[in-house]
Amino acid sequence: MMDSYRWQGMDGAGKRRRGVLSAASAAQARKQLREQGYIILSLQQTAAKPGFGLRYTRRVPATAIVLFIRQLATLVNAAIPLEQALKIIAAQSENALLAKQLAAVRERVLEGYTLHEALQASPKSFDKLCRTLVAAGEKTGRLDEVLEKLADHTEQQQTLRNKLTQALIYPIALTLVAAGVIGILLAVVVPQVTEQFVHMKQALPLSTRLLLALSHAAQQYGLWFLGLIAVAAALFRIWLKNPNNLLRFHRGLVRYPPAGKWVRILNAARYLRTLTILQHSHVPLLEAMEIARTVNANEHVNTLMQEAAEKVRQGMPLSRSLEQTALFPAMMIYMISSGEQSGELGSLMMRATEYQEKQLQHRTTLMLAIFEPILVIAMASIVLFIVLSILQPILQLNNLVS
Repeated sequence: MMDSYRWQGMDGAGKRRRGVLSAASAAQARKQLREQGYIILSLQQTAAKPGFGLRYTRRVPATAIVLFIRQLATLVNAAIPLEQALKIIAAQSENALLAKQLAAVRERVLEGYTLHEALQASPKSFDKLCRTLVAAGEKTGRLDEVLEKLADHTEQQQTLRNKLTQALIYPIALTLVAAGVIGILLAVVVPQVTEQFVHMKQALPLSTRLLLALSHAAQQYGLWFLGLIAVAAALFRIWLKNPNNLLRFHRGLVRYPPAGKWVRILNAARYLRTLTILQHSHVPLLEAMEIARTVNANEHVNTLMQEAAEKVRQGMPLSRSLEQTALFPAMMIYMISSGEQSGELGSLMMRATEYQEKQLQHRTTLMLAIFEPILVIAMASIVLFIVLSILQPILQLNNLVS
Protein backbone atom coordinates (compact mmCIF):
# COMPACT_ATOMS: atom_id res chain seq x y z
CA MET A 1 0.00 0.00 0.00
CA MET A 2 1.48 3.31 -1.13
CA ASP A 3 0.84 6.83 0.17
CA SER A 4 -0.19 9.69 -2.12
CA TYR A 5 1.83 12.91 -2.26
CA ARG A 6 0.82 16.22 -3.83
CA TRP A 7 3.79 18.09 -5.30
CA GLN A 8 4.74 21.32 -6.99
CA GLY A 9 7.96 21.86 -8.91
CA MET A 10 9.74 23.26 -11.92
CA ASP A 11 10.82 21.32 -14.98
CA GLY A 12 14.00 21.78 -17.02
CA ALA A 13 12.44 24.64 -19.02
CA GLY A 14 11.59 26.59 -15.86
CA LYS A 15 7.85 25.97 -16.06
CA ARG A 16 5.81 25.27 -12.95
CA ARG A 17 4.37 21.79 -12.71
CA ARG A 18 2.14 20.09 -10.15
CA GLY A 19 0.64 16.70 -9.64
CA VAL A 20 0.04 13.70 -7.37
CA LEU A 21 2.21 10.58 -7.16
CA SER A 22 2.31 7.40 -5.08
CA ALA A 23 5.36 6.39 -3.05
CA ALA A 24 6.30 4.39 0.03
CA SER A 25 7.71 7.49 1.75
CA ALA A 26 8.35 11.20 1.23
CA ALA A 27 12.02 10.46 0.54
CA GLN A 28 11.09 8.03 -2.22
CA ALA A 29 8.67 10.58 -3.69
CA ARG A 30 11.45 13.21 -3.81
CA LYS A 31 13.76 10.68 -5.43
CA GLN A 32 11.19 9.92 -8.15
CA LEU A 33 10.69 13.62 -8.90
CA ARG A 34 14.43 14.29 -9.07
CA GLU A 35 14.87 11.36 -11.46
CA GLN A 36 12.19 12.91 -13.67
CA GLY A 37 14.16 16.16 -13.78
CA TYR A 38 11.94 18.30 -11.53
CA ILE A 39 13.10 20.87 -8.98
CA ILE A 40 10.85 20.31 -5.98
CA LEU A 41 9.14 23.38 -4.53
CA SER A 42 6.70 21.63 -2.18
CA LEU A 43 5.70 18.08 -1.30
CA GLN A 44 2.80 17.15 1.00
CA GLN A 45 1.15 13.87 1.80
CA THR A 46 -2.52 13.94 0.82
CA ALA A 47 -5.09 13.47 3.59
CA ALA A 48 -7.12 10.28 3.66
CA LYS A 49 -10.67 10.56 2.38
CA PRO A 50 -13.22 10.82 5.17
CA GLY A 51 -15.27 7.71 5.84
CA PHE A 52 -18.49 7.19 7.75
CA GLY A 53 -17.05 7.87 11.21
CA LEU A 54 -15.30 4.50 11.45
CA ARG A 55 -11.67 4.03 10.51
CA TYR A 56 -9.84 0.74 10.51
CA THR A 57 -6.09 0.93 10.95
CA ARG A 58 -4.14 -2.16 9.97
CA ARG A 59 -1.41 -3.32 12.31
CA VAL A 60 1.56 -5.55 11.68
CA PRO A 61 1.12 -8.85 13.60
CA ALA A 62 3.48 -9.40 16.52
CA THR A 63 4.72 -12.63 14.91
CA ALA A 64 5.87 -10.68 11.83
CA ILE A 65 7.66 -8.14 14.05
CA VAL A 66 9.45 -10.92 15.96
CA LEU A 67 10.54 -12.58 12.70
CA PHE A 68 11.85 -9.26 11.37
CA ILE A 69 13.86 -8.58 14.53
CA ARG A 70 15.41 -12.06 14.50
CA GLN A 71 16.29 -11.80 10.82
CA LEU A 72 17.84 -8.38 11.34
CA ALA A 73 19.88 -9.67 14.30
CA THR A 74 21.19 -12.56 12.17
CA LEU A 75 22.14 -10.32 9.24
CA VAL A 76 23.77 -7.68 11.45
CA ASN A 77 25.76 -10.41 13.21
CA ALA A 78 26.91 -11.58 9.76
CA ALA A 79 28.37 -8.09 9.14
CA ILE A 80 25.89 -7.27 6.35
CA PRO A 81 25.37 -3.50 5.97
CA LEU A 82 22.22 -2.26 7.68
CA GLU A 83 20.53 -0.79 4.61
CA GLN A 84 21.18 -4.00 2.65
CA ALA A 85 19.81 -6.10 5.51
CA LEU A 86 16.63 -4.03 5.57
CA LYS A 87 16.28 -4.40 1.79
CA ILE A 88 16.67 -8.19 1.99
CA ILE A 89 14.13 -8.56 4.81
CA ALA A 90 11.61 -6.25 3.11
CA ALA A 91 11.87 -8.25 -0.12
CA GLN A 92 11.27 -11.55 1.71
CA SER A 93 8.50 -10.30 4.04
CA GLU A 94 5.09 -11.92 3.48
CA ASN A 95 3.36 -9.01 5.22
CA ALA A 96 2.80 -6.18 2.72
CA LEU A 97 2.39 -3.51 5.40
CA LEU A 98 5.64 -4.49 7.12
CA ALA A 99 7.46 -4.52 3.76
CA LYS A 100 6.23 -0.99 3.09
CA GLN A 101 7.33 0.20 6.53
CA LEU A 102 10.76 -1.40 6.15
CA ALA A 103 11.18 0.32 2.78
CA ALA A 104 10.48 3.66 4.49
CA VAL A 105 12.93 2.79 7.31
CA ARG A 106 15.61 1.92 4.75
CA GLU A 107 15.08 5.24 2.95
CA ARG A 108 15.61 7.12 6.21
CA VAL A 109 18.75 5.10 6.95
CA LEU A 110 20.10 6.00 3.51
CA GLU A 111 19.39 9.67 4.31
CA GLY A 112 21.71 9.41 7.32
CA TYR A 113 19.36 8.61 10.18
CA THR A 114 20.32 5.99 12.75
CA LEU A 115 18.19 2.86 12.89
CA HIS A 116 16.30 3.84 16.04
CA GLU A 117 15.55 7.27 14.53
CA ALA A 118 14.35 5.64 11.31
CA LEU A 119 12.03 3.31 13.24
CA GLN A 120 10.17 6.34 14.61
CA ALA A 121 8.41 6.57 11.23
CA SER A 122 6.30 3.53 12.28
CA PRO A 123 5.60 4.01 16.02
CA LYS A 124 2.67 1.53 16.07
CA SER A 125 4.87 -1.31 14.83
CA PHE A 126 8.06 -0.31 16.66
CA ASP A 127 7.16 1.04 20.08
CA LYS A 128 9.24 3.10 22.47
CA LEU A 129 10.75 0.02 24.11
CA CYS A 130 11.89 -1.34 20.74
CA ARG A 131 13.42 1.98 19.67
CA THR A 132 15.17 2.49 23.01
CA LEU A 133 16.72 -0.98 22.95
CA VAL A 134 17.89 -0.44 19.38
CA ALA A 135 19.43 2.89 20.40
CA ALA A 136 21.20 1.18 23.30
CA GLY A 137 22.50 -1.51 20.96
CA GLU A 138 23.79 1.07 18.48
CA LYS A 139 25.45 3.02 21.28
CA THR A 140 27.21 0.01 22.81
CA GLY A 141 28.03 -1.72 19.51
CA ARG A 142 25.97 -4.80 20.51
CA LEU A 143 23.01 -4.31 18.20
CA ASP A 144 22.73 -8.01 17.28
CA GLU A 145 22.66 -9.10 20.96
CA VAL A 146 20.09 -6.46 21.86
CA LEU A 147 17.89 -7.44 18.91
CA GLU A 148 17.93 -11.08 20.01
CA LYS A 149 16.86 -10.06 23.53
CA LEU A 150 14.15 -7.84 22.08
CA ALA A 151 12.86 -10.70 19.91
CA ASP A 152 12.81 -13.04 22.94
CA HIS A 153 10.93 -10.43 24.97
CA THR A 154 8.34 -9.78 22.25
CA GLU A 155 7.85 -13.51 21.71
CA GLN A 156 7.38 -14.17 25.43
CA GLN A 157 4.82 -11.38 25.71
CA GLN A 158 2.95 -12.74 22.70
CA THR A 159 3.04 -16.29 24.11
CA LEU A 160 1.65 -15.12 27.46
CA ARG A 161 -1.07 -13.11 25.68
CA ASN A 162 -2.00 -16.11 23.53
CA LYS A 163 -2.23 -18.42 26.54
CA LEU A 164 -4.55 -16.02 28.35
CA THR A 165 -6.68 -15.58 25.22
CA GLN A 166 -6.96 -19.33 24.64
CA ALA A 167 -7.90 -19.87 28.27
CA LEU A 168 -10.75 -17.35 27.99
CA ILE A 169 -12.18 -18.52 24.65
CA TYR A 170 -14.03 -21.57 26.01
CA PRO A 171 -15.87 -19.91 28.96
CA ILE A 172 -16.82 -16.90 26.82
CA ALA A 173 -18.14 -19.12 24.02
CA LEU A 174 -19.99 -21.29 26.54
CA THR A 175 -21.62 -18.23 28.12
CA LEU A 176 -22.74 -16.82 24.76
CA VAL A 177 -24.15 -20.13 23.54
CA ALA A 178 -26.00 -20.78 26.82
CA ALA A 179 -27.45 -17.26 26.88
CA GLY A 180 -28.56 -17.64 23.26
CA VAL A 181 -30.23 -20.99 23.89
CA ILE A 182 -32.09 -19.68 26.95
CA GLY A 183 -33.16 -16.57 25.03
CA ILE A 184 -34.57 -18.69 22.17
CA LEU A 185 -36.38 -20.95 24.65
CA LEU A 186 -38.00 -18.01 26.41
CA ALA A 187 -38.87 -16.01 23.28
CA VAL A 188 -39.90 -18.77 20.85
CA VAL A 189 -40.35 -22.24 22.33
CA VAL A 190 -42.01 -21.53 25.68
CA PRO A 191 -44.85 -19.32 24.30
CA GLN A 192 -45.89 -22.01 21.78
CA VAL A 193 -45.93 -24.76 24.40
CA THR A 194 -47.67 -22.85 27.20
CA GLU A 195 -50.26 -21.21 24.94
CA GLN A 196 -52.42 -24.31 25.19
CA PHE A 197 -52.53 -24.10 28.99
CA VAL A 198 -53.62 -20.46 28.90
CA HIS A 199 -56.59 -21.22 26.61
CA MET A 200 -57.79 -23.93 29.00
CA LYS A 201 -58.12 -21.31 31.76
CA GLN A 202 -56.71 -23.77 34.23
CA ALA A 203 -54.91 -22.52 37.34
CA LEU A 204 -51.20 -22.76 36.58
CA PRO A 205 -48.41 -23.53 39.06
CA LEU A 206 -46.35 -20.63 40.34
CA SER A 207 -43.26 -21.75 38.40
CA THR A 208 -45.24 -21.83 35.14
CA ARG A 209 -46.71 -18.38 35.76
CA LEU A 210 -43.22 -17.06 36.45
CA LEU A 211 -41.93 -18.67 33.27
CA LEU A 212 -44.77 -17.10 31.26
CA ALA A 213 -43.93 -13.69 32.72
CA LEU A 214 -40.26 -14.10 31.78
CA SER A 215 -41.22 -15.26 28.30
CA HIS A 216 -43.54 -12.28 27.81
CA ALA A 217 -40.80 -9.90 28.97
CA ALA A 218 -38.31 -11.51 26.56
CA GLN A 219 -40.74 -11.10 23.67
CA GLN A 220 -41.78 -7.54 24.46
CA TYR A 221 -38.59 -6.04 25.84
CA GLY A 222 -35.78 -8.33 24.62
CA LEU A 223 -34.64 -6.08 21.79
CA TRP A 224 -35.01 -3.01 23.99
CA PHE A 225 -32.83 -4.67 26.61
CA LEU A 226 -30.11 -5.47 24.05
CA GLY A 227 -30.29 -1.91 22.75
CA LEU A 228 -29.99 -0.57 26.29
CA ILE A 229 -26.85 -2.66 26.81
CA ALA A 230 -25.34 -1.30 23.57
CA VAL A 231 -26.14 2.29 24.57
CA ALA A 232 -24.70 1.75 28.05
CA ALA A 233 -21.50 0.32 26.54
CA ALA A 234 -21.19 3.30 24.19
CA LEU A 235 -21.76 5.78 27.03
CA PHE A 236 -19.21 3.95 29.15
CA ARG A 237 -16.58 4.25 26.39
CA ILE A 238 -17.32 7.97 26.10
CA TRP A 239 -17.02 8.30 29.89
CA LEU A 240 -13.64 6.57 29.80
CA LYS A 241 -12.28 9.14 27.32
CA ASN A 242 -12.01 11.56 30.23
CA PRO A 243 -8.52 10.98 31.76
CA ASN A 244 -9.81 11.35 35.33
CA ASN A 245 -12.58 8.81 34.76
CA LEU A 246 -10.13 6.41 33.12
CA LEU A 247 -7.82 6.74 36.12
CA ARG A 248 -10.72 6.01 38.53
CA PHE A 249 -11.74 2.93 36.53
CA HIS A 250 -8.18 1.56 36.37
CA ARG A 251 -7.71 2.23 40.09
CA GLY A 252 -10.82 0.17 40.78
CA LEU A 253 -9.51 -2.68 38.63
CA VAL A 254 -6.30 -2.75 40.67
CA ARG A 255 -7.82 -2.40 44.13
CA TYR A 256 -11.05 -4.37 44.18
CA PRO A 257 -11.83 -8.08 43.71
CA PRO A 258 -12.33 -10.25 41.80
CA ALA A 259 -9.97 -8.78 39.19
CA GLY A 260 -7.69 -6.81 41.54
CA LYS A 261 -5.07 -9.41 42.39
CA TRP A 262 -4.97 -10.77 38.84
CA VAL A 263 -4.46 -7.26 37.38
CA ARG A 264 -1.69 -6.50 39.89
CA ILE A 265 0.18 -9.71 39.06
CA LEU A 266 -0.15 -9.13 35.30
CA ASN A 267 1.12 -5.54 35.43
CA ALA A 268 3.91 -6.32 37.89
CA ALA A 269 5.25 -9.17 35.72
CA ARG A 270 5.05 -7.10 32.52
CA TYR A 271 6.80 -4.11 34.14
CA LEU A 272 9.59 -6.15 35.69
CA ARG A 273 10.33 -8.16 32.54
CA THR A 274 10.62 -4.94 30.51
CA LEU A 275 12.83 -3.37 33.17
CA THR A 276 15.05 -6.47 33.15
CA ILE A 277 15.50 -6.37 29.36
CA LEU A 278 16.42 -2.68 29.52
CA GLN A 279 18.92 -3.29 32.33
CA HIS A 280 20.60 -6.09 30.39
CA SER A 281 20.85 -3.71 27.42
CA HIS A 282 22.80 -1.18 29.52
CA VAL A 283 19.99 1.38 29.69
CA PRO A 284 20.33 3.58 32.85
CA LEU A 285 17.96 2.54 35.63
CA LEU A 286 15.90 5.75 35.78
CA GLU A 287 15.45 5.83 32.02
CA ALA A 288 14.60 2.13 32.07
CA MET A 289 11.93 2.68 34.75
CA GLU A 290 10.39 5.48 32.72
CA ILE A 291 10.20 3.30 29.60
CA ALA A 292 9.06 0.15 31.44
CA ARG A 293 6.03 1.87 32.93
CA THR A 294 4.74 2.79 29.47
CA VAL A 295 4.19 -0.88 28.53
CA ASN A 296 1.31 -1.11 31.03
CA ALA A 297 -2.09 0.01 29.79
CA ASN A 298 -3.36 0.67 33.33
CA GLU A 299 -3.10 4.41 34.09
CA HIS A 300 -3.16 3.90 37.86
CA VAL A 301 -0.22 1.50 37.63
CA ASN A 302 1.64 4.00 35.43
CA THR A 303 1.12 6.70 38.05
CA LEU A 304 2.46 4.45 40.82
CA MET A 305 5.48 3.49 38.71
CA GLN A 306 6.20 7.15 37.99
CA GLU A 307 6.17 7.87 41.72
CA ALA A 308 8.52 4.91 42.29
CA ALA A 309 10.95 6.26 39.68
CA GLU A 310 10.92 9.65 41.37
CA LYS A 311 11.76 8.03 44.73
CA VAL A 312 14.68 6.17 43.12
CA ARG A 313 15.86 9.49 41.67
CA GLN A 314 15.89 10.88 45.20
CA GLY A 315 18.06 7.99 46.43
CA MET A 316 15.63 5.33 47.60
CA PRO A 317 16.54 1.69 46.73
CA LEU A 318 14.59 0.14 43.87
CA SER A 319 13.14 -2.67 46.00
CA ARG A 320 11.78 -0.25 48.60
CA SER A 321 10.28 2.11 46.03
CA LEU A 322 8.49 -0.81 44.32
CA GLU A 323 7.33 -2.19 47.65
CA GLN A 324 5.57 1.10 48.44
CA THR A 325 3.44 0.77 45.30
CA ALA A 326 1.68 -2.25 46.89
CA LEU A 327 1.63 -3.92 43.45
CA PHE A 328 4.47 -6.41 43.83
CA PRO A 329 4.22 -9.59 45.95
CA ALA A 330 6.57 -10.00 48.89
CA MET A 331 8.58 -12.75 47.14
CA MET A 332 9.29 -10.52 44.18
CA ILE A 333 10.37 -7.61 46.41
CA TYR A 334 12.65 -9.95 48.38
CA MET A 335 14.37 -11.19 45.21
CA ILE A 336 14.87 -7.62 43.92
CA SER A 337 16.32 -6.60 47.28
CA SER A 338 18.67 -9.61 47.23
CA GLY A 339 19.78 -8.65 43.73
CA GLU A 340 20.61 -5.12 44.83
CA GLN A 341 22.69 -6.41 47.75
CA SER A 342 24.53 -9.08 45.75
CA GLY A 343 25.09 -7.01 42.60
CA GLU A 344 23.06 -9.47 40.49
CA LEU A 345 19.95 -7.35 40.11
CA GLY A 346 19.32 -8.27 36.45
CA SER A 347 19.39 -12.05 36.88
CA LEU A 348 17.30 -12.03 40.06
CA MET A 349 14.74 -9.69 38.50
CA MET A 350 14.42 -12.13 35.61
CA ARG A 351 13.86 -15.03 38.03
CA ALA A 352 11.27 -12.98 39.89
CA THR A 353 9.52 -12.19 36.61
CA GLU A 354 9.42 -15.84 35.52
CA TYR A 355 8.07 -16.84 38.94
CA GLN A 356 5.40 -14.16 38.75
CA GLU A 357 4.32 -15.16 35.24
CA LYS A 358 3.96 -18.78 36.36
CA GLN A 359 1.81 -17.57 39.26
CA LEU A 360 -0.30 -15.58 36.80
CA GLN A 361 -0.88 -18.62 34.57
CA HIS A 362 -1.66 -20.78 37.61
CA ARG A 363 -4.15 -18.22 38.97
CA THR A 364 -5.83 -17.87 35.56
CA THR A 365 -6.13 -21.64 35.17
CA LEU A 366 -7.55 -21.95 38.70
CA MET A 367 -10.12 -19.18 38.17
CA LEU A 368 -11.32 -20.77 34.93
CA ALA A 369 -11.39 -24.23 36.50
CA ILE A 370 -13.76 -22.86 39.16
CA PHE A 371 -15.80 -20.70 36.78
CA GLU A 372 -16.57 -23.33 34.13
CA PRO A 373 -18.42 -25.86 36.35
CA ILE A 374 -20.29 -23.03 38.10
CA LEU A 375 -21.44 -21.74 34.71
CA VAL A 376 -22.50 -25.22 33.54
CA ILE A 377 -24.46 -25.82 36.76
CA ALA A 378 -26.15 -22.41 36.52
CA MET A 379 -27.22 -22.91 32.92
CA ALA A 380 -28.37 -26.48 33.60
CA SER A 381 -30.47 -25.21 36.52
CA ILE A 382 -32.16 -22.61 34.32
CA VAL A 383 -32.96 -25.19 31.64
CA LEU A 384 -34.25 -27.58 34.33
CA PHE A 385 -36.52 -24.83 35.68
CA ILE A 386 -37.95 -24.25 32.18
CA VAL A 387 -38.59 -27.96 31.61
CA LEU A 388 -40.25 -28.47 35.01
CA SER A 389 -42.40 -25.36 34.54
CA ILE A 390 -43.73 -26.84 31.29
CA LEU A 391 -44.17 -30.37 32.64
CA GLN A 392 -46.08 -29.40 35.80
CA PRO A 393 -49.26 -28.21 34.01
CA ILE A 394 -49.12 -31.27 31.73
CA LEU A 395 -49.05 -33.55 34.79
CA GLN A 396 -51.92 -31.58 36.35
CA LEU A 397 -53.96 -31.98 33.17
CA ASN A 398 -53.33 -35.74 33.14
CA ASN A 399 -54.51 -35.99 36.75
CA LEU A 400 -57.71 -34.09 35.92
CA VAL A 401 -58.45 -36.36 32.95
CA SER A 402 -57.83 -39.43 35.09
